[in-house]
Amino acid sequence: MAAIDNAADTVADIAEKIRAGKTSLGIEFGSTRIKAVLIDDNYHTIASGDYGWASHLEDGLWSYSQEEIWKGLQSAYSSMALDVEKAYGEKLTRIGHIGFSAMMHGYLAFDENGEMLVPFRTWQNTNTSEAHKKLSELFQYNIPERWAIAHLYQAVLNKEEHVSRVKYFTTLAGYVHWKLTGKKVLGVGDASGMFPIDPTTHTYEAEFIKQFDALPEVAAQPWKLENLLPEPLVAGTPAGELTAEGAKLLDPSGALQPGITLAPPEGDAGTGMVATNSVRVRTGNVSAGTSIFAMVVLEGKLKALHPEVDLVTTPAGDLAGMSHANNFTSDLNAWVGLFGQFAAALGQPVDAGTLYGTLFRAAIADDVDSNCGGLINYPFRSGEFLAGLPEGRPLFARSPEANMTLGNFMRAQLFSAFSPVKIGMDVMTKDEGVAVDSLVGHGGIFTTPKVAQKILAAAFNTPIKVMSTAAEGGAWGMAVLADYLWHTNEDHTNLADYLDGRVFAGATGTTETPDAKDVEGFEEFFGRFRKGLPIEHTAIESIDLEDK
Repeated sequence: MAAIDNAADTVADIAEKIRAGKTSLGIEFGSTRIKAVLIDDNYHTIASGDYGWASHLEDGLWSYSQEEIWKGLQSAYSSMALDVEKAYGEKLTRIGHIGFSAMMHGYLAFDENGEMLVPFRTWQNTNTSEAHKKLSELFQYNIPERWAIAHLYQAVLNKEEHVSRVKYFTTLAGYVHWKLTGKKVLGVGDASGMFPIDPTTHTYEAEFIKQFDALPEVAAQPWKLENLLPEPLVAGTPAGELTAEGAKLLDPSGALQPGITLAPPEGDAGTGMVATNSVRVRTGNVSAGTSIFAMVVLEGKLKALHPEVDLVTTPAGDLAGMSHANNFTSDLNAWVGLFGQFAAALGQPVDAGTLYGTLFRAAIADDVDSNCGGLINYPFRSGEFLAGLPEGRPLFARSPEANMTLGNFMRAQLFSAFSPVKIGMDVMTKDEGVAVDSLVGHGGIFTTPKVAQKILAAAFNTPIKVMSTAAEGGAWGMAVLADYLWHTNEDHTNLADYLDGRVFAGATGTTETPDAKDVEGFEEFFGRFRKGLPIEHTAIESIDLEDK
């Protein structure tokens, strides 16, 4: 529900801002939830709405249907608009600015009539290993399996029937934006997860495009790559207006009026950077949800090619190194759900906040073993490039003499969730010597005070800050990027100064420094985690992907 977190603003004050259009709306398509957040000109959330969804396997590939995309968007928007009406007595007819964001990467391809050629292939898919290897070698630049160009090239290599008919391909955020505005554009951060971006020009790497087009199997196609890609735009650039058709698609009730200026659509990496004020060089963030990524804004290009590190950009176009793991909370949520069912079976059902808080706090209790007491967990619901896994099979294992306690079990769950992303982060900080002045944790897992923050500090052996906006999420970050459109003509127009001077000027936060015993315990666990990965490979061979 709506919440006024500025004591100076009354319900009447907020209602007047809504009528005057002094608002910005961010809608983010996450892996498990589509969330709409409306903020005022002081960056306070005044209304929100959401819609739960989940990917499904379609012909062996993870996907969301077009029907789900639009139903989810309309439901999240409708829920937010109802929140406005109930809290402030206003029907939402105008909004200052709007921005859409979504999970990065993946593949949505369209023909000349704008029809989707194949079901949406999400970032979770790891069927593009051949394309990843060949393109990374060709460019001497890491092209992860999740990237849109890897999906396109793999389809070329597989001689898929639809390839010759591709006229446009984009990300989920780019698709929604296009249908609502008619503009084939993309925020530069999201674009950098489609194809490499030149950080000096903020456009696609021209030489790489030439190399790609020159590949014999690509040259045989009736298209050139540059004609298929959306135009990248830096934050603060107007990216089109909501059309009459787009307004009806977003709000079928017809209340919302067209003509609203939209921000460049961004990826969840970019909104995470904004929500944690981590767009300045030598700052970083860890954005944790269904997937997890740790990012650091770089001072320059890396010295060597590292498959474990993605090179993307901030919404302003600055180069950033990312360690991305496909798996984070899915397995953890399943176990917490099981404990919830147990409580209900005892006749003592508990709410989600109490359940998560109780279990999480057990992981850092005084009686836990710092190394999880010999317990090991593998949280892989889907494939994981960083761990060399083409598919996922969630597993829990232990030695016969392991110390099987609730605290150790939950600690193993949290340690294992952070382990895959640590692989790439270690490459940046230990192998490349990347300097990090600050690292901010972001996402719902940090809602329970201290726990995930303390464990992440141990995993990365660096102080972790969690800001008061940590639970706001990417939709709030996208709303802030939409608001940024109002401020690009001011004296300090760069995104970092805007965030420092306006959005986060009075923000508070807490910092957890690494505890030496926890660091040692995590390293022991991490060693066992990597040593035991062959268990996962055996499970993939032994358990069918769709067994129920």
